[in-house]
Amino acid sequence: MSRGLLKEVMTRALHGAVSTYPLNVVIRVSTASIDDQIQTHNFQLITCNLLVTSMKFGQMFTEYLQGENVSSFDSHIDYKRLKKVLKICRHHCLNLNEISNGGIDYHHFQGIEEDRPDNAVSDVCRYQSCQRCDQMFFSEIMKEASDIACCFSSRVRHLVHLHCTTGIQRCLLHLFQCFKNDEQKLAQEGRMLIGYIIMNAIAIKKILKKYDKVHKSASGMNFKSKLQAEHLEISHSPWLIELMAFYMNFNELNHIIDYKLCIPFSCDLTIADSETVLRLVLPGYANLEYNLTCAICLNMVFHPSALSCGHIFCKSCACSAGSVLIFEGLKSASPKMKCPVCREAGVYGDAVRMSELDLLLRRRFKEQWKERLIEEHAEVTKQTKLYWESQTRYITGI
Repeated sequence: MSRGLLKEVMTRALHGAVSTYPLNVVIRVSTASIDDQIQTHNFQLITCNLLVTSMKFGQMFTEYLQGENVSSFDSHIDYKRLKKVLKICRHHCLNLNEISNGGIDYHHFQGIEEDRPDNAVSDVCRYQSCQRCDQMFFSEIMKEASDIACCFSSRVRHLVHLHCTTGIQRCLLHLFQCFKNDEQKLAQEGRMLIGYIIMNAIAIKKILKKYDKVHKSASGMNFKSKLQAEHLEISHSPWLIELMAFYMNFNELNHIIDYKLCIPFSCDLTIADSETVLRLVLPGYANLEYNLTCAICLNMVFHPSALSCGHIFCKSCACSAGSVLIFEGLKSASPKMKCPVCREAGVYGDAVRMSELDLLLRRRFKEQWKERLIEEHAEVTKQTKLYWESQTRYITGI
């Protein structure tokens, strides 16, 4: 790093200007002058991705999409194009009625608007809902969010399968690793997926917020609620929790995570106010927190399973709520059974076992996990005994 660039960055740090953008530097400065610190090297550089306020999110997202690690993803939020839709609406909302009626050629109008400077007109549209804007805007976000959710869940499922295989598959995997070690590749894939979901989640949040600002409405936030209801809100996906658990498990065991792959984040698992919380920290943006307390037994989830609505419960608690025995499994529940929290029906058929999260909790809370294991084993034994006794009475007619 050149002396001039280093001095500029340290000046920004002292004045609180450093917040969000890749500079690959973290600076710790003492009270001495910047020039003296540069001369005496009285500072510490730590490799990590810091974000600088001078770069807007749109530019950051564009650079992220141009990275080598993103080329393997088929879907992403087209933030730049959606922003142009809002720009056209903002600049000439008065002419939208004429466009809809065929009085003005839309493509000609769009070309004029792209050449117009941003500060030429007001930043606020006169209408809370623009038909053409909404038609292009919300339908596009819905489609892209659906594609992202599908791509993300399938890749995380495959990643978890490779990491948590059991039986013969696990033996074969270890045998193959004797010839080709893919641990680094798995670690990079996991971190890359977290970066992918973070960037697209932020893009959705920002573009919907911008929509509400332009139209002075709450339609953007209402649409976000609709995405969540359709299970397309990627920041609320149980697969993100599973991926975070994978990241923490892999990092603890192997210590080979490459921190230069994508934007910075950190994951931690803590107990606060008797509740177990999994936290994803995004510097400069937000902290995502996921409560790992079962809503039924009010304890930390044990052998966690996620219903298709996204809510996570202990396996035994979910089986009890679904009126099935533990050894029968959640998928044997009736399609009419509802989620104990949101009351959505038909959520048991696509229930997912959270293997990575279970592994993380087992390692972090060994004593609690052993106690719960003994309790569940006793309950399974009791249920199995009652089940076969009832079957015997049914067959014998006693």
